[in-house]
Amino acid sequence: MVDLRAKPYYLNDEDIAWVENTIASMTDEEKVGQLFWQLTSSNQEEYLKDLMETYHLGGCRYNGMPGQFVLNQNRILQKYAKVPVFIACNPEKGGDGVCVDGTPVAAQVKIGATRKPEYAQAMGRVSGAQIKATGCNMAFAPVADITYNWECEEVLARAYGNDHELVATMAKAYMDGIHETEGVYACAKHFPGNGQDYRDAHISNNVNHFTHDKWMQTYGHVYKTLIDGGLDAIMGGHILMPEYMAEINPDITPDTIMPGTLCKEIMTDLLRGELGFNGMVVTDASHMVGMTNRMKRVDMLPAAINAGCDMFLFFNDPAEDFATMLNAYKTGIIGEERMVEALTRILGLKAAKGMHKMAKEDLCGSDEQLKEALGNPEFKAVAPAISKDALTLVKYKDEGILPITPEKYKRIMLVNIKGADTPMGKLMAIAMGGAGAKKRPVDKLCDKLNEKGFEAFVYESPLDKMLKQVEAGGKMDLNLYFAGKNAISEFVSGQDLVISFFDVAGGHPTFGLSKGGGEIPWYVHELPVVGISVNKPTMLADAPMLRTYINTYDSSEHTLDALVDALLTGPEAFKGTDPIDAYCGMFDTHM
Repeated sequence: MVDLRAKPYYLNDEDIAWVENTIASMTDEEKVGQLFWQLTSSNQEEYLKDLMETYHLGGCRYNGMPGQFVLNQNRILQKYAKVPVFIACNPEKGGDGVCVDGTPVAAQVKIGATRKPEYAQAMGRVSGAQIKATGCNMAFAPVADITYNWECEEVLARAYGNDHELVATMAKAYMDGIHETEGVYACAKHFPGNGQDYRDAHISNNVNHFTHDKWMQTYGHVYKTLIDGGLDAIMGGHILMPEYMAEINPDITPDTIMPGTLCKEIMTDLLRGELGFNGMVVTDASHMVGMTNRMKRVDMLPAAINAGCDMFLFFNDPAEDFATMLNAYKTGIIGEERMVEALTRILGLKAAKGMHKMAKEDLCGSDEQLKEALGNPEFKAVAPAISKDALTLVKYKDEGILPITPEKYKRIMLVNIKGADTPMGKLMAIAMGGAGAKKRPVDKLCDKLNEKGFEAFVYESPLDKMLKQVEAGGKMDLNLYFAGKNAISEFVSGQDLVISFFDVAGGHPTFGLSKGGGEIPWYVHELPVVGISVNKPTMLADAPMLRTYINTYDSSEHTLDALVDALLTGPEAFKGTDPIDAYCGMFDTHM
Protein backbone atom coordinates (compact mmCIF):
# COMPACT_ATOMS: atom_id res chain seq x y z
CA MET A 1 0.00 0.00 0.00
CA VAL A 2 2.78 2.43 0.93
CA ASP A 3 6.40 2.10 -0.17
CA LEU A 4 8.38 3.64 2.68
CA ARG A 5 11.67 3.01 0.89
CA ALA A 6 10.60 5.16 -2.06
CA LYS A 7 10.03 8.88 -2.58
CA PRO A 8 9.35 10.95 -0.50
CA TYR A 9 10.27 8.78 2.53
CA TYR A 10 13.48 6.88 1.71
CA LEU A 11 13.30 5.02 5.03
CA ASN A 12 15.69 2.25 6.06
CA ASP A 13 14.74 -0.93 7.90
CA GLU A 14 15.15 0.68 11.30
CA ASP A 15 12.90 3.60 10.40
CA ILE A 16 10.27 1.30 8.90
CA ALA A 17 10.31 -0.81 12.04
CA TRP A 18 9.62 2.34 14.11
CA VAL A 19 6.61 3.19 11.93
CA GLU A 20 5.18 -0.33 12.10
CA ASN A 21 5.86 -0.85 15.80
CA THR A 22 4.42 2.54 16.72
CA ILE A 23 1.20 1.83 14.84
CA ALA A 24 0.94 -1.62 16.42
CA SER A 25 1.33 -0.16 19.93
CA MET A 26 -1.25 2.60 19.52
CA THR A 27 -4.66 2.62 21.16
CA ASP A 28 -7.68 3.29 18.98
CA GLU A 29 -7.80 6.84 20.34
CA GLU A 30 -4.14 7.45 19.48
CA LYS A 31 -4.65 6.14 15.96
CA VAL A 32 -7.65 8.38 15.37
CA GLY A 33 -5.85 11.39 16.87
CA GLN A 34 -3.07 11.10 14.31
CA LEU A 35 -5.63 11.73 11.55
CA PHE A 36 -6.46 15.21 12.85
CA TRP A 37 -4.96 18.67 12.52
CA GLN A 38 -6.25 21.32 14.88
CA LEU A 39 -6.12 25.10 14.72
CA THR A 40 -4.92 26.15 18.16
CA SER A 41 -6.82 28.95 19.88
CA SER A 42 -4.38 29.67 22.71
CA ASN A 43 -0.69 29.27 23.47
CA GLN A 44 -1.25 28.67 27.16
CA GLU A 45 0.49 25.49 28.35
CA GLU A 46 -2.50 23.96 30.11
CA TYR A 47 -4.65 24.30 26.98
CA LEU A 48 -1.96 22.87 24.68
CA LYS A 49 -1.20 20.02 27.11
CA ASP A 50 -4.87 19.06 27.24
CA LEU A 51 -5.15 19.26 23.45
CA MET A 52 -2.27 16.85 22.90
CA GLU A 53 -3.05 14.44 25.73
CA THR A 54 -6.78 14.28 25.04
CA TYR A 55 -6.75 14.12 21.24
CA HIS A 56 -3.24 12.80 20.42
CA LEU A 57 -3.07 15.16 17.45
CA GLY A 58 -1.07 14.35 14.35
CA GLY A 59 -0.79 18.01 13.33
CA CYS A 60 -1.40 21.60 14.47
CA ARG A 61 -1.88 25.01 12.87
CA TYR A 62 -2.05 28.34 14.65
CA ASN A 63 -3.09 31.93 14.09
CA GLY A 64 -0.55 34.65 13.37
CA MET A 65 1.61 35.83 16.25
CA PRO A 66 5.22 36.93 16.83
CA GLY A 67 7.93 34.36 16.20
CA GLN A 68 8.89 33.98 19.86
CA PHE A 69 5.28 33.15 20.73
CA VAL A 70 5.18 30.58 17.92
CA LEU A 71 8.40 28.98 19.12
CA ASN A 72 7.23 28.87 22.74
CA GLN A 73 3.94 27.30 21.69
CA ASN A 74 5.62 24.67 19.54
CA ARG A 75 7.96 23.64 22.33
CA ILE A 76 4.91 22.93 24.48
CA LEU A 77 3.15 21.00 21.71
CA GLN A 78 6.14 18.74 21.16
CA LYS A 79 6.67 18.35 24.92
CA TYR A 80 3.26 16.72 25.35
CA ALA A 81 3.13 14.83 22.04
CA LYS A 82 3.63 11.07 22.35
CA VAL A 83 4.43 11.01 18.62
CA PRO A 84 6.17 14.13 17.20
CA VAL A 85 3.55 16.48 15.78
CA PHE A 86 3.40 18.22 12.40
CA ILE A 87 3.18 21.99 12.90
CA ALA A 88 2.28 23.90 9.75
CA CYS A 89 1.96 27.49 8.61
CA ASN A 90 0.96 29.31 5.41
CA PRO A 91 4.13 30.89 3.98
CA GLU A 92 2.62 31.45 0.54
CA LYS A 93 4.24 34.89 0.36
CA GLY A 94 7.26 34.32 2.58
CA GLY A 95 8.12 34.32 6.25
CA ASP A 96 5.29 36.65 7.26
CA GLY A 97 3.07 33.59 6.79
CA VAL A 98 5.12 31.87 9.51
CA CYS A 99 4.92 34.64 12.11
CA VAL A 100 3.91 38.29 12.06
CA ASP A 101 7.53 39.40 12.34
CA GLY A 102 8.69 37.01 9.64
CA THR A 103 10.20 38.29 6.40
CA PRO A 104 7.66 39.07 3.66
CA VAL A 105 8.75 38.27 0.12
CA ALA A 106 5.99 38.52 -2.49
CA ALA A 107 2.65 37.18 -3.61
CA GLN A 108 3.08 34.29 -6.01
CA VAL A 109 1.50 36.27 -8.87
CA LYS A 110 4.16 38.94 -8.38
CA ILE A 111 6.95 36.39 -8.65
CA GLY A 112 5.20 34.98 -11.71
CA ALA A 113 5.48 38.41 -13.34
CA THR A 114 9.27 38.32 -13.03
CA ARG A 115 9.50 34.96 -14.87
CA LYS A 116 12.48 34.21 -12.61
CA PRO A 117 12.30 30.84 -10.78
CA GLU A 118 15.24 31.89 -8.64
CA TYR A 119 12.90 34.30 -6.85
CA ALA A 120 10.43 31.49 -6.11
CA GLN A 121 13.29 29.40 -4.78
CA ALA A 122 14.52 32.30 -2.66
CA MET A 123 11.04 32.68 -1.19
CA GLY A 124 11.07 28.98 -0.35
CA ARG A 125 14.50 29.37 1.22
CA VAL A 126 13.38 32.29 3.40
CA SER A 127 10.17 30.49 4.37
CA GLY A 128 11.91 27.21 5.15
CA ALA A 129 14.51 28.82 7.39
CA GLN A 130 11.93 30.79 9.36
CA ILE A 131 9.61 27.77 9.58
CA LYS A 132 12.34 25.76 11.26
CA ALA A 133 13.48 28.64 13.44
CA THR A 134 9.99 28.95 14.95
CA GLY A 135 9.79 25.22 15.64
CA CYS A 136 7.36 24.55 12.81
CA ASN A 137 8.08 21.86 10.25
CA MET A 138 5.61 22.12 7.36
CA ALA A 139 4.67 24.72 4.76
CA PHE A 140 1.12 24.61 3.45
CA ALA A 141 2.63 25.81 0.18
CA PRO A 142 3.29 26.22 -2.69
CA VAL A 143 -0.09 27.06 -4.16
CA ALA A 144 -0.14 24.98 -7.35
CA ASP A 145 -3.36 26.43 -8.76
CA ILE A 146 -3.61 28.02 -12.20
CA THR A 147 -5.49 31.30 -12.79
CA TYR A 148 -7.59 30.44 -15.83
CA ASN A 149 -10.45 32.68 -14.67
CA TRP A 150 -9.52 36.28 -13.87
CA GLU A 151 -12.55 36.47 -11.54
CA CYS A 152 -11.24 33.64 -9.32
CA GLU A 153 -10.20 35.87 -6.44
CA GLU A 154 -9.53 32.92 -4.14
CA VAL A 155 -6.28 32.27 -6.02
CA LEU A 156 -5.73 35.38 -8.17
CA ALA A 157 -2.80 36.67 -6.10
CA ARG A 158 -1.88 33.27 -4.69
CA ALA A 159 -1.16 31.50 -7.99
CA TYR A 160 1.93 32.10 -10.13
CA GLY A 161 -0.13 32.75 -13.23
CA ASN A 162 -2.34 31.30 -15.94
CA ASP A 163 0.28 29.17 -17.73
CA HIS A 164 0.75 25.61 -16.45
CA GLU A 165 4.42 25.50 -17.46
CA LEU A 166 5.12 28.70 -15.53
CA VAL A 167 3.22 27.42 -12.49
CA ALA A 168 5.03 24.06 -12.59
CA THR A 169 8.44 25.72 -12.85
CA MET A 170 7.79 28.26 -10.09
CA ALA A 171 6.10 25.82 -7.70
CA LYS A 172 8.97 23.35 -8.11
CA ALA A 173 11.51 26.12 -7.45
CA TYR A 174 9.66 27.15 -4.28
CA MET A 175 9.59 23.53 -3.10
CA ASP A 176 13.31 23.23 -3.75
CA GLY A 177 13.86 26.35 -1.64
CA ILE A 178 11.82 24.88 1.21
CA HIS A 179 13.85 21.68 1.04
CA GLU A 180 17.11 23.61 1.42
CA THR A 181 16.27 23.71 5.11
CA GLU A 182 16.62 20.28 6.66
CA GLY A 183 13.55 19.01 8.46
CA VAL A 184 10.91 21.11 6.66
CA TYR A 185 8.12 19.63 4.54
CA ALA A 186 6.32 21.15 1.56
CA CYS A 187 2.57 20.55 1.13
CA ALA A 188 1.28 21.76 -2.25
CA LYS A 189 -2.35 22.85 -2.65
CA HIS A 190 -5.21 22.66 -3.73
CA PHE A 191 -5.51 19.32 -5.52
CA PRO A 192 -7.09 18.71 -8.07
CA GLY A 193 -6.71 22.40 -8.89
CA ASN A 194 -8.43 25.74 -8.35
CA GLY A 195 -8.55 28.71 -10.71
CA GLN A 196 -11.51 28.15 -13.02
CA ASP A 197 -14.53 28.95 -10.85
CA TYR A 198 -15.05 32.55 -9.79
CA ARG A 199 -16.64 31.27 -6.57
CA ASP A 200 -14.75 30.72 -3.31
CA ALA A 201 -14.87 27.21 -1.80
CA HIS A 202 -14.99 28.80 1.66
CA ILE A 203 -18.56 29.89 0.95
CA SER A 204 -19.77 27.94 -2.08
CA ASN A 205 -19.00 25.12 -4.49
CA ASN A 206 -15.87 25.30 -6.62
CA VAL A 207 -15.62 23.57 -10.00
CA ASN A 208 -12.75 22.43 -12.20
CA HIS A 209 -14.29 21.82 -15.63
CA PHE A 210 -11.40 20.08 -17.38
CA THR A 211 -11.67 16.67 -18.96
CA HIS A 212 -9.14 13.99 -18.07
CA ASP A 213 -6.81 14.74 -20.98
CA LYS A 214 -6.98 18.51 -20.52
CA TRP A 215 -6.41 18.13 -16.79
CA MET A 216 -3.38 15.88 -17.29
CA GLN A 217 -1.83 18.43 -19.68
CA THR A 218 -2.27 21.29 -17.20
CA TYR A 219 -2.86 20.69 -13.49
CA GLY A 220 -1.61 17.12 -13.85
CA HIS A 221 1.63 18.43 -15.34
CA VAL A 222 2.10 20.79 -12.36
CA TYR A 223 1.54 18.07 -9.78
CA LYS A 224 3.61 15.49 -11.65
CA THR A 225 6.49 17.98 -11.73
CA LEU A 226 6.25 18.43 -7.97
CA ILE A 227 5.80 14.72 -7.24
CA ASP A 228 8.78 13.76 -9.39
CA GLY A 229 10.77 16.45 -7.59
CA GLY A 230 10.14 14.99 -4.14
CA LEU A 231 6.94 16.64 -2.90
CA ASP A 232 6.22 15.55 0.68
CA ALA A 233 2.50 16.20 1.01
CA ILE A 234 -0.56 17.47 -0.85
CA MET A 235 -3.57 19.39 0.43
CA GLY A 236 -6.79 18.21 -1.15
CA GLY A 237 -9.21 20.89 -2.28
CA HIS A 238 -12.99 20.88 -2.06
CA ILE A 239 -13.20 21.07 -5.84
CA LEU A 240 -15.76 19.33 -8.07
CA MET A 241 -14.70 17.75 -11.38
CA PRO A 242 -17.97 17.08 -13.26
CA GLU A 243 -16.53 16.56 -16.75
CA TYR A 244 -13.81 14.25 -15.46
CA MET A 245 -16.26 12.24 -13.38
CA ALA A 246 -18.71 11.94 -16.32
CA GLU A 247 -15.91 10.39 -18.38
CA ILE A 248 -15.30 7.81 -15.68
CA ASN A 249 -18.99 7.15 -15.09
CA PRO A 250 -21.38 8.35 -17.84
CA ASP A 251 -24.36 7.56 -15.59
CA ILE A 252 -23.23 9.79 -12.75
CA THR A 253 -25.71 12.47 -11.61
CA PRO A 254 -24.93 15.95 -10.27
CA ASP A 255 -26.18 14.99 -6.81
CA THR A 256 -23.59 12.21 -6.51
CA ILE A 257 -20.55 14.18 -7.71
CA MET A 258 -18.28 14.88 -4.74
CA PRO A 259 -15.49 17.42 -4.26
CA GLY A 260 -11.95 16.05 -4.44
CA THR A 261 -11.59 15.62 -0.68
CA LEU A 262 -14.59 13.28 -0.60
CA CYS A 263 -13.99 11.54 -3.93
CA LYS A 264 -12.02 8.27 -4.13
CA GLU A 265 -11.79 8.55 -7.92
CA ILE A 266 -9.84 11.79 -7.49
CA MET A 267 -7.88 11.33 -4.28
CA THR A 268 -6.98 7.68 -4.75
CA ASP A 269 -7.41 6.61 -8.37
CA LEU A 270 -6.10 9.81 -9.97
CA LEU A 271 -3.60 11.05 -7.40
CA ARG A 272 -2.23 7.75 -6.14
CA GLY A 273 -2.85 5.61 -9.19
CA GLU A 274 -2.28 7.74 -12.26
CA LEU A 275 0.13 10.32 -10.84
CA GLY A 276 1.87 7.84 -8.56
CA PHE A 277 1.92 10.06 -5.46
CA ASN A 278 3.27 8.10 -2.51
CA GLY A 279 3.26 10.91 0.06
CA MET A 280 0.77 12.14 2.63
CA VAL A 281 -2.55 13.90 1.86
CA VAL A 282 -4.42 16.32 4.13
CA THR A 283 -7.81 17.89 3.45
CA ASP A 284 -8.29 21.61 3.14
CA ALA A 285 -10.14 23.21 6.07
CA SER A 286 -13.20 21.14 6.96
CA HIS A 287 -15.55 24.03 7.68
CA MET A 288 -15.39 25.30 4.09
CA VAL A 289 -18.81 25.15 2.43
CA GLY A 290 -17.41 23.40 -0.64
CA MET A 291 -17.03 20.38 1.65
CA THR A 292 -19.72 20.78 4.29
CA ASN A 293 -22.63 21.19 1.85
CA ARG A 294 -22.30 17.68 0.42
CA MET A 295 -23.40 15.55 3.39
CA LYS A 296 -23.85 15.46 7.16
CA ARG A 297 -20.66 16.08 9.09
CA VAL A 298 -20.94 12.73 10.83
CA ASP A 299 -20.66 11.11 7.40
CA MET A 300 -18.18 13.62 5.98
CA LEU A 301 -15.32 12.92 8.39
CA PRO A 302 -14.87 9.21 7.60
CA ALA A 303 -15.75 9.83 3.93
CA ALA A 304 -12.68 12.06 3.58
CA ILE A 305 -10.40 9.35 4.99
CA ASN A 306 -11.99 6.63 2.86
CA ALA A 307 -11.62 8.81 -0.24
CA GLY A 308 -7.85 8.75 0.25
CA CYS A 309 -7.09 11.74 2.48
CA ASP A 310 -4.76 10.67 5.29
CA MET A 311 -5.36 13.63 7.57
CA PHE A 312 -8.37 15.82 8.33
CA LEU A 313 -7.85 19.57 8.72
CA PHE A 314 -9.47 21.10 11.79
CA PHE A 315 -12.06 20.04 14.28
CA ASN A 316 -15.37 21.82 14.32
CA ASP A 317 -16.06 20.81 17.91
CA PRO A 318 -13.06 18.75 19.11
CA ALA A 319 -14.96 16.29 21.29
CA GLU A 320 -17.71 15.77 18.75
CA ASP A 321 -15.47 15.32 15.70
CA PHE A 322 -13.05 13.07 17.56
CA ALA A 323 -15.92 10.87 18.74
CA THR A 324 -17.31 10.73 15.21
CA MET A 325 -14.03 9.55 13.70
CA LEU A 326 -13.38 7.13 16.56
CA ASN A 327 -16.83 5.59 16.17
CA ALA A 328 -16.32 5.28 12.40
CA TYR A 329 -13.10 3.34 13.04
CA LYS A 330 -14.54 1.12 15.77
CA THR A 331 -17.60 0.25 13.69
CA GLY A 332 -15.62 -0.52 10.55
CA ILE A 333 -16.76 2.47 8.46
CA ILE A 334 -13.04 3.22 8.29
CA GLY A 335 -11.50 -0.20 7.77
CA GLU A 336 -8.32 -1.42 9.42
CA GLU A 337 -6.43 -1.54 6.13
CA ARG A 338 -7.29 2.06 5.32
CA MET A 339 -6.41 3.21 8.85
CA VAL A 340 -3.02 1.52 8.76
CA GLU A 341 -2.32 2.96 5.30
CA ALA A 342 -3.08 6.51 6.49
CA LEU A 343 -1.02 6.09 9.64
CA THR A 344 1.87 4.63 7.67
CA ARG A 345 2.01 7.71 5.47
CA ILE A 346 1.71 10.08 8.44
CA LEU A 347 4.33 8.39 10.59
CA GLY A 348 6.48 7.58 7.58
CA LEU A 349 6.67 11.26 6.71
CA LYS A 350 7.59 12.15 10.28
CA ALA A 351 10.34 9.54 10.16
CA ALA A 352 11.54 10.82 6.78
CA LYS A 353 12.87 13.97 8.45
CA GLY A 354 14.19 12.09 11.46
CA MET A 355 11.62 13.47 13.89
CA HIS A 356 11.27 10.07 15.56
CA LYS A 357 14.96 10.06 16.52
CA MET A 358 15.07 13.53 18.03
CA ALA A 359 14.69 14.45 21.65
CA LYS A 360 11.59 16.54 22.32
CA GLU A 361 13.66 19.59 23.19
CA ASP A 362 15.56 19.31 19.90
CA LEU A 363 12.43 19.37 17.71
CA CYS A 364 12.37 23.16 18.09
CA GLY A 365 15.32 25.52 17.74
CA SER A 366 16.82 28.00 20.16
CA ASP A 367 15.86 31.62 20.78
CA GLU A 368 19.17 32.65 19.22
CA GLN A 369 18.47 30.69 16.03
CA LEU A 370 15.08 32.37 15.81
CA LYS A 371 16.58 35.82 16.19
CA GLU A 372 19.16 35.07 13.51
CA ALA A 373 16.59 33.78 11.02
CA LEU A 374 14.20 36.70 11.49
CA GLY A 375 16.96 39.28 11.21
CA ASN A 376 18.80 37.78 8.23
CA PRO A 377 19.74 40.71 5.89
CA GLU A 378 19.94 38.43 2.84
CA PHE A 379 16.33 37.42 3.41
CA LYS A 380 15.24 41.05 3.68
CA ALA A 381 16.92 41.91 0.35
CA VAL A 382 14.82 39.47 -1.68
CA ALA A 383 11.54 41.42 -1.72
CA PRO A 384 12.96 44.75 -3.03
CA ALA A 385 14.72 42.92 -5.87
CA ILE A 386 11.46 41.22 -6.86
CA SER A 387 9.60 44.54 -6.73
CA LYS A 388 11.90 46.04 -9.37
CA ASP A 389 11.64 43.06 -11.71
CA ALA A 390 7.89 42.51 -11.30
CA LEU A 391 6.61 45.97 -12.31
CA THR A 392 4.41 45.30 -15.35
CA LEU A 393 3.44 47.84 -17.99
CA VAL A 394 0.38 45.94 -19.16
CA LYS A 395 -1.09 48.51 -21.54
CA TYR A 396 0.65 51.41 -23.25
CA LYS A 397 -1.42 52.94 -26.02
CA ASP A 398 -0.45 56.56 -25.37
CA GLU A 399 3.24 56.12 -26.04
CA GLY A 400 5.28 59.08 -24.93
CA ILE A 401 3.57 59.57 -21.57
CA LEU A 402 6.49 57.78 -19.95
CA PRO A 403 8.82 58.84 -18.54
CA ILE A 404 7.03 61.38 -16.40
CA THR A 405 9.17 64.32 -15.31
CA PRO A 406 8.46 67.57 -13.45
CA GLU A 407 9.22 69.41 -16.68
CA LYS A 408 6.48 67.53 -18.60
CA TYR A 409 3.89 67.06 -15.86
CA LYS A 410 4.48 69.34 -12.92
CA ARG A 411 1.04 68.98 -11.35
CA ILE A 412 -0.09 65.39 -10.76
CA MET A 413 -3.50 64.54 -9.38
CA LEU A 414 -3.71 61.13 -7.70
CA VAL A 415 -7.17 59.60 -7.51
CA ASN A 416 -7.42 56.96 -4.79
CA ILE A 417 -9.85 54.22 -5.81
CA LYS A 418 -10.76 51.68 -3.15
CA GLY A 419 -12.82 48.50 -3.03
CA ALA A 420 -15.89 47.89 -0.92
CA ASP A 421 -15.31 48.33 2.80
CA THR A 422 -16.55 45.04 4.25
CA PRO A 423 -17.42 44.50 7.92
CA MET A 424 -14.31 42.32 8.23
CA GLY A 425 -12.22 45.09 6.68
CA LYS A 426 -13.56 47.57 9.22
CA LEU A 427 -12.84 45.18 12.09
CA MET A 428 -9.30 44.63 10.84
CA ALA A 429 -8.77 48.40 10.60
CA ILE A 430 -9.86 48.75 14.23
CA ALA A 431 -7.63 45.85 15.27
CA MET A 432 -4.68 47.50 13.52
CA GLY A 433 -5.24 50.71 15.44
CA GLY A 434 -7.95 52.42 13.46
CA ALA A 435 -8.39 53.29 9.81
CA GLY A 436 -6.27 56.41 10.14
CA ALA A 437 -3.41 54.77 12.00
CA LYS A 438 -1.41 54.10 8.85
CA LYS A 439 -0.65 56.39 5.96
CA ARG A 440 -2.44 55.23 2.82
CA PRO A 441 -0.37 53.93 -0.10
CA VAL A 442 -1.69 56.76 -2.27
CA ASP A 443 -0.41 59.32 0.24
CA LYS A 444 2.98 57.62 0.31
CA LEU A 445 3.18 57.74 -3.48
CA CYS A 446 2.18 61.41 -3.41
CA ASP A 447 4.99 62.18 -0.96
CA LYS A 448 7.52 60.30 -3.06
CA LEU A 449 6.52 62.20 -6.21
CA ASN A 450 6.80 65.51 -4.42
CA GLU A 451 10.28 64.56 -3.27
CA LYS A 452 11.16 64.24 -6.96
CA GLY A 453 10.05 67.80 -7.69
CA PHE A 454 6.41 67.30 -8.67
CA GLU A 455 3.45 69.16 -7.25
CA ALA A 456 1.35 66.10 -6.52
CA PHE A 457 -1.91 66.06 -4.60
CA VAL A 458 -4.66 63.56 -3.80
CA TYR A 459 -8.07 64.24 -5.32
CA GLU A 460 -10.91 64.97 -2.90
CA SER A 461 -14.27 63.99 -4.30
CA PRO A 462 -17.53 65.85 -3.69
CA LEU A 463 -18.68 62.90 -1.57
CA ASP A 464 -15.53 63.22 0.56
CA LYS A 465 -16.32 66.90 1.08
CA MET A 466 -19.92 66.10 2.04
CA LEU A 467 -18.71 63.51 4.55
CA LYS A 468 -16.38 66.07 6.13
CA GLN A 469 -19.32 68.48 6.49
CA VAL A 470 -21.36 65.87 8.33
CA GLU A 471 -18.46 64.74 10.52
CA ALA A 472 -17.84 68.38 11.49
CA GLY A 473 -21.46 68.71 12.58
CA GLY A 474 -22.50 70.87 9.69
CA LYS A 475 -25.43 70.54 7.32
CA MET A 476 -24.85 68.42 4.24
CA ASP A 477 -24.65 70.53 1.08
CA LEU A 478 -26.30 68.32 -1.55
CA ASN A 479 -25.18 70.72 -4.26
CA LEU A 480 -21.70 69.35 -3.77
CA TYR A 481 -22.90 66.07 -5.29
CA PHE A 482 -23.26 67.81 -8.62
CA ALA A 483 -20.13 69.90 -8.24
CA GLY A 484 -18.09 67.32 -10.13
CA LYS A 485 -19.88 68.15 -13.37
CA ASN A 486 -17.91 71.27 -14.15
CA ALA A 487 -16.54 72.57 -17.44
CA ILE A 488 -13.96 70.32 -19.11
CA SER A 489 -11.60 73.27 -19.51
CA GLU A 490 -11.84 73.96 -15.78
CA PHE A 491 -11.12 70.32 -14.93
CA VAL A 492 -8.17 70.08 -17.31
CA SER A 493 -6.63 73.32 -16.07
CA GLY A 494 -6.21 71.91 -12.57
CA GLN A 495 -3.47 69.34 -13.33
CA ASP A 496 -1.07 68.15 -16.01
CA LEU A 497 -1.40 64.40 -15.45
CA VAL A 498 -3.70 62.08 -13.51
CA ILE A 499 -2.77 58.83 -11.79
CA SER A 500 -5.75 56.53 -11.24
CA PHE A 501 -4.51 54.66 -8.18
CA PHE A 502 -6.36 51.38 -7.60
CA ASP A 503 -5.91 50.18 -4.03
CA VAL A 504 -8.42 47.34 -4.34
CA ALA A 505 -7.72 44.05 -2.57
CA GLY A 506 -10.81 42.12 -3.65
CA GLY A 507 -14.08 42.56 -5.47
CA HIS A 508 -14.59 45.54 -7.72
CA PRO A 509 -13.64 49.18 -7.16
CA THR A 510 -16.21 51.59 -5.75
CA PHE A 511 -16.48 54.78 -7.77
CA GLY A 512 -18.14 57.55 -5.77
CA LEU A 513 -19.86 59.46 -8.58
CA SER A 514 -21.12 58.26 -11.92
CA LYS A 515 -21.87 61.70 -13.36
CA GLY A 516 -18.66 63.54 -13.94
CA GLY A 517 -16.73 62.92 -10.74
CA GLY A 518 -12.99 62.53 -10.87
CA GLU A 519 -12.88 58.94 -9.58
CA ILE A 520 -13.76 57.36 -12.90
CA PRO A 521 -11.09 58.13 -15.54
CA TRP A 522 -13.58 59.32 -18.15
CA TYR A 523 -11.08 62.01 -19.12
CA VAL A 524 -8.43 59.80 -20.79
CA HIS A 525 -8.70 61.87 -23.99
CA GLU A 526 -8.63 65.16 -22.11
CA LEU A 527 -5.50 64.62 -20.00
CA PRO A 528 -2.60 62.16 -19.80
CA VAL A 529 -3.75 59.38 -17.46
CA VAL A 530 -1.75 56.53 -15.93
CA GLY A 531 -3.66 53.71 -14.25
CA ILE A 532 -1.78 51.91 -11.48
CA SER A 533 -3.08 48.93 -9.50
CA VAL A 534 -1.12 48.12 -6.36
CA ASN A 535 -3.03 44.97 -5.39
CA LYS A 536 -5.52 43.20 -7.60
CA PRO A 537 -4.09 43.03 -11.15
CA THR A 538 -7.40 42.98 -13.06
CA MET A 539 -8.56 46.59 -12.82
CA LEU A 540 -8.80 46.98 -16.59
CA ALA A 541 -12.09 45.09 -16.37
CA ASP A 542 -13.52 48.01 -14.39
CA ALA A 543 -11.62 50.80 -16.15
CA PRO A 544 -11.16 49.58 -19.75
CA MET A 545 -10.78 53.15 -20.99
CA LEU A 546 -7.32 53.42 -19.42
CA ARG A 547 -4.70 53.69 -22.14
CA THR A 548 -1.70 53.28 -19.86
CA TYR A 549 -2.01 50.66 -17.14
CA ILE A 550 0.55 49.29 -14.66
CA ASN A 551 0.43 46.41 -12.16
CA THR A 552 2.74 46.50 -9.12
CA TYR A 553 1.03 43.59 -7.22
CA ASP A 554 1.45 45.19 -3.79
CA SER A 555 1.98 48.56 -2.15
CA SER A 556 5.00 47.96 0.08
CA GLU A 557 7.51 50.76 0.57
CA HIS A 558 10.10 49.21 -1.75
CA THR A 559 7.43 48.57 -4.39
CA LEU A 560 6.41 52.23 -4.38
CA ASP A 561 10.08 53.26 -4.55
CA ALA A 562 10.62 50.98 -7.54
CA LEU A 563 7.44 52.32 -9.15
CA VAL A 564 8.54 55.97 -8.86
CA ASP A 565 11.97 55.16 -10.29
CA ALA A 566 10.36 53.33 -13.22
CA LEU A 567 7.87 56.12 -13.91
CA LEU A 568 10.74 58.61 -14.10
CA THR A 569 12.89 56.28 -16.22
CA GLY A 570 10.46 55.18 -18.91
CA PRO A 571 8.84 52.04 -20.39
CA GLU A 572 12.10 50.11 -20.44
CA ALA A 573 12.16 50.11 -16.62
CA PHE A 574 9.06 47.92 -16.45
CA LYS A 575 10.55 44.43 -16.63
CA GLY A 576 7.57 42.32 -15.60
CA THR A 577 5.52 40.16 -17.95
CA ASP A 578 1.79 39.80 -17.34
CA PRO A 579 1.42 36.45 -15.51
CA ILE A 580 -2.35 36.32 -15.97
CA ASP A 581 -4.67 37.86 -18.55
CA ALA A 582 -4.84 41.38 -17.15
CA TYR A 583 -7.10 42.27 -20.09
CA CYS A 584 -9.61 39.86 -18.52
CA GLY A 585 -10.64 38.29 -21.83
CA MET A 586 -12.61 41.38 -22.82
CA PHE A 587 -12.40 43.09 -26.19
CA ASP A 588 -12.90 46.63 -24.87
CA THR A 589 -9.96 46.45 -22.46
CA HIS A 590 -7.72 46.48 -25.55
CA MET A 591 -9.25 49.70 -26.90
